[in-house]
Amino acid sequence: MTAHRLCAVIPVYNHGATVGAVHAQLAAQGLPCVLVDDGSEPGCAAALDALAALPRTHLLRRGTNGGKGAAVQDGLRAAAELGYTHALQVDADGQHALPDAAAFVEASRARPQAVVCGLPVYGDDVPRSRLYGRWLTRVWVWINTLSADIPDAMCGFRVYPLAQALPVIDGAHVGQRMDFDIAILVRLHWRGVAMVWLPTRVAYPEGGISHFKGVRDNLLISRMHARLFFGMLARSPALLWRRLAKGPRP
Repeated sequence: MTAHRLCAVIPVYNHGATVGAVHAQLAAQGLPCVLVDDGSEPGCAAALDALAALPRTHLLRRGTNGGKGAAVQDGLRAAAELGYTHALQVDADGQHALPDAAAFVEASRARPQAVVCGLPVYGDDVPRSRLYGRWLTRVWVWINTLSADIPDAMCGFRVYPLAQALPVIDGAHVGQRMDFDIAILVRLHWRGVAMVWLPTRVAYPEGGISHFKGVRDNLLISRMHARLFFGMLARSPALLWRRLAKGPRP
């Protein structure tokens, strides 16, 4: 049986007030952590230095801020270099329901070749603009995969099998910022990588730090959808054949 060694990869940019609690919850579940400092200010950098002194914690420091996607990609590469086969991507802002991490890990062990993806469950605290944006992205992802196989491409709570994810990261344009989560999932789908979906609560705490920049990131996401659309056109015969081969859903 193939070894299954999993760590958490946490991209961090000025989340000094929340990253400690995120790390503590994951460490309490026995998960090693790879922290990626994406050019944080000195206060957050000091908090990360303190966490790096704890057992089974590795700190990777980027010289300048490159965006969430760039930080996650560096974290996934570092995880592979450290000998891990799988990585649980987790945001540092405390939005994710970290008690669900155990279910994600178990699902990954059961299907080690699959990406285990969070299917967001929102409460009343979710901003309306985020919901509308996600619905628009959902439609574009359906178009760009010629399927409804991906119900949500923006939740950054997921387990990557590194043997499947790293060739995509190193060989294709997957974006450096908030467009990354969408692009890598669509490209993994194009390659036929299986996906497992687990419902998980996503919170938007009052006063929470969000680095989503409306104009810039929506423009990046729109460009990513356009790039993926033309990639889909080139792959459409294979994608349609795969869909036909699956047959109608019961």
